[in-house]
Order: sequence, then C-alpha cells, then structure tokens
Amino acid sequence: MRPVLFINSQLQKYLPRVHARLPAFILLTRLNRPIGTLLLLWPTLGALWLAAGGRPDWQLIVIFALGTLLMRSAGCCINDFADSHIDGDVLRTENRAIVTGQVTRKEAMLCFLGLCLAAFGLLLFTNVLTVWMSLGAVVLTAIYPFMKRYTHLPQLVLGMAFSWGILMTFTAQTGELPPATAWLLYVANCLWTVAYDTQYAMVDREYDLKIGVKSTAILFGDADRMMIGALQAMFLFAMFLAGGQFQLSAIYYLALFVAAGLFVYQQWLIRNRDTDACFRAFLNNHWAGLAVFVGVILSI
Repeated sequence: MRPVLFINSQLQKYLPRVHARLPAFILLTRLNRPIGTLLLLWPTLGALWLAAGGRPDWQLIVIFALGTLLMRSAGCCINDFADSHIDGDVLRTENRAIVTGQVTRKEAMLCFLGLCLAAFGLLLFTNVLTVWMSLGAVVLTAIYPFMKRYTHLPQLVLGMAFSWGILMTFTAQTGELPPATAWLLYVANCLWTVAYDTQYAMVDREYDLKIGVKSTAILFGDADRMMIGALQAMFLFAMFLAGGQFQLSAIYYLALFVAAGLFVYQQWLIRNRDTDACFRAFLNNHWAGLAVFVGVILSI
C-alpha cells in the first residue's frame, strides 16, 4: 500500500498547483478560442476523405483531429514566445499570458515542445513516411512567428504550415508520396490562408506599423481588399479544378458556391477596413471551410 499512499500524497500536493495554473495555459494555447483549430481542421479532414476515396480509416480521423488541435496549440505557444516583447504594445494581444506574467517564456517554450512531442507520438501509429513528413510541419510552425520581422509575407509561411497536414493525410492513408492532386489542394489552401490571415492582419495594421512588424496587410496597402478577393477567387478556382480531378459530384460545386457567397459577405464586412468588422470577416472563414468540407464528404 505504501506506493499507493505515496502517489496519492504527490497528487494531493501537485494537483492544486496544476489546477491553479490551468487557466493560464488555456489562455496560452488558445483552447478558449478554437477558430484557429477549426481553420486547420476542415481542409485537413477534407483531404483525408479525398485521399481515402470517401472511406478514411477511423484511426486516422482521430489522429489528424487531435493532431490539428495539438499543433495549433503548439503554434500559439511559440508565437507568444516570439512576440512576448511586442504583444504588450498591441491592443488585441496586450492581455496574453506571457505579457501579463501568468506564464514565463521558458514555460511557453516547454509547452511548445511538449505539444509537438504529443503530436509526434500520435503519428507513430501511422507510417514512417508520414513521420518524416511531420518534420516539415514542425519546422514551419516554429519559424512562422519570426517571419514577420524579415518579410511582409509571414501569412504565406502560415499558409504553408496550415496546409502541410493535407500532404500528410495522403501519406498516412496511402503510404505513398502525395500525388499532384494533393499538391493542388495544398496550393489552394495556402491561397485561402493568406486571404483570411490578411483580414486578421488588417485588425493590427495600425499597431504593426508603429512597432515595425511586417504583414501582407501592410504590403498590400490600399489594395488589400482587392488582393484578398483575388486570393479567394484563386482558391475557388483551384478547388474547382480539384473537384474535377477527384470526380466529385454536383453537391461539391454547390458547396463552393456557398463558400463564394461567404467570401462576398466578407468583402462587404471589410469594405471600410473597420477593425471589428475585419475580425468578424476572419472568423467567418470557419463557415467557408466547413461548407467545403461538407461538400467533399457528401460528394464521394
């Protein structure tokens, strides 16, 4: 009984501490704001359905659903680690966990590493090729937060990171390198990600200009709405081509029409570049992603 009593005493000692810190780590990993996870989840699961011809392995559904949650949370940790010295100067981020002292930079980095290891552990139940492919996801996730210091295209790096899971679904489901059709989905999702993250960057543009942070919203300037529209149109065209490649039914094209309608609504929201409206436009992309995902699973 002594080992049991020891374990029980340790749990009684440390569980209150863990419980007290839990809100801070929920804030750090954005578990209270699932929009990023959903934007990552819909295209990843849609690609898995396409890779499997409409019948994905249930284990892979669980692995990629949990993996998107873990890697999005890991990305938030490394993002706050990288931006800890500037988040306090931006209205939207001034209450983040590191800025307010609820979490240290060291703890954020340890959380990032722990979440990456947890996601890596899930992939051990797939195959060797997918495990190797996952290294690209980790690298892209790790470097993205630092890109805004060196280039006006950090949104493109985010698009590459958010789309990497699409390629991994094909290797996990088929055991082979992604075909050209998978890369078409990858490019399409990159275009969409740059579009919605530009809307997100429009919210912070005033502050970013003051503190020297770069973004596509700053790069595009007065052409921001036109460029977002062009990216959305290219995304829809690429997904239209993908529908033909995968021989999807008319339901899929109806879903693309719904997504196009949502993009028009987003253009209306950002027409005056009001920060709150731009943020609502960004959030609205969840519904566009969900519409396309539903179109995929009903069309195979």
